[in-house]
This record gives sequence, C-alpha cells and structure tokens, in this order.
Amino acid sequence: MSEQIIAHLRPKAVAERTFAKGEHLFHRDDPVRALFLVTSGCVNLVRHQADGSPAVLQRSTAGTVLAEASVFSDRYHCDAVATMETQALLVPAVEVRHLLERDLSFATKWIAHLSQELQSARKRSEIASLKTVGARLEAWIAWNDGALPTRGEWKRLADEIGVSPEALYRELSTRRRSGPR
Repeated sequence: MSEQIIAHLRPKAVAERTFAKGEHLFHRDDPVRALFLVTSGCVNLVRHQADGSPAVLQRSTAGTVLAEASVFSDRYHCDAVATMETQALLVPAVEVRHLLERDLSFATKWIAHLSQELQSARKRSEIASLKTVGARLEAWIAWNDGALPTRGEWKRLADEIGVSPEALYRELSTRRRSGPR
C-alpha cells in the first residue's frame, strides 16, 4: 500500500535529503513541516522513557512513509533518527492535507495505509507486553513468516521487540543449543 501512497506524494516532494547514521530527521516537539518518503536506509521513530532508555515506535525502511501520524499535528510526537545513512524525500504536510481534502482516491488509499500501520502498531504492542525474551522472539518470528533476520540485524531486532541485545543473543544461543522449536 505504501507504493500507492508514495506514487501520489512523490511529485509533491520539495527536497531530497541525505541523513547520516545517528542524525535526527526531526526531534520531538519540533513544528511539523513535512512528512518523509524514505527512499533508502532506515529511520527509527523513538520516544525516550523517564530512565533515558529508547522505545522504538516504528522502523521505516526504503519505500515507506515516515511521520504520517503528524500530518494533522502541530508538533512531532517523537524523535526520528537515521539508523544508517538514509535518503528521504520531504513532502510538506500542507500538501498532504490538500490531497486528503481534494482527492478521494488518495484519501481512500491513505486510510487503508493508516489502518495497516495501526495493525502493525498493535502487533508491536502485543509483542512488547509479553513477559519473556523467548515469548517476544517467538511472536516476532510468527509475525514475520518464521524467518529470523541476518546476524547483522539482530541489534535492530532487539530494539524492535524491546529487549537488550545481550538478552536476545542469549535467547538465540539457547535456541541453537536446544534445536528448533
């Protein structure tokens, strides 16, 4: 569904930017000026907890829309941080609002896109509510067609399921020793 949204929004882009690993696309409470079409790389939407630990709300990779929840907001509700070098097209939020008001086809696709994002957010919330690393990992694997990411992506997986990388590595090691589940 993102492809259809991006096809509508790409012509409205006013800039293309490259963000270095660790660079913020925006900070929480910055004024909302644009949403982002991620063309390469990866961006995490992050909110920091009272103890300073990050909670990853969403991972946006190439071909996804970032900050769609902010289109009707005055301020961004979280930080957006590039997890690797990332390129994104910037589309003014006002242009998105105009499309929603004037283009029924786009508005219908936008609603479907937001519905999918809401389902994903609920699934991430469900995974985060599970008590053990093993249960979280098992739920994530089931949600992702039974496949683990490559070894280089395990830290990202730990962030996504809300556990420390070390706890995830211990769980994966235990699984390797005991055989497939």
